[in-house]
Amino acid sequence: MAGVLRRRLLSVAASSIVAGSAARASGEQQKVSQAEAQYQDRPKNGLSCATCALFRPPAACAVVSGIISPNGWCRFFDLPD
Repeated sequence: MAGVLRRRLLSVAASSIVAGSAARASGEQQKVSQAEAQYQDRPKNGLSCATCALFRPPAACAVVSGIISPNGWCRFFDLPD
């Protein structure tokens, strides 16, 4: 009985490790908060999220969490190449 429990425990632990590795390999990353990014929902000096390389239409960002306005701006603004 103890051997069966031990094998089950090892199986569950191995599954957890594999799942965690898959999440990291898939490119998941933590996004920063709007406050940390100094996000504002209006352009700054003519620059806006709509022209940023990190903006993901219709209302998202690759690095900033939450709903992002195409007219917004943050300190991570990056012009596309």
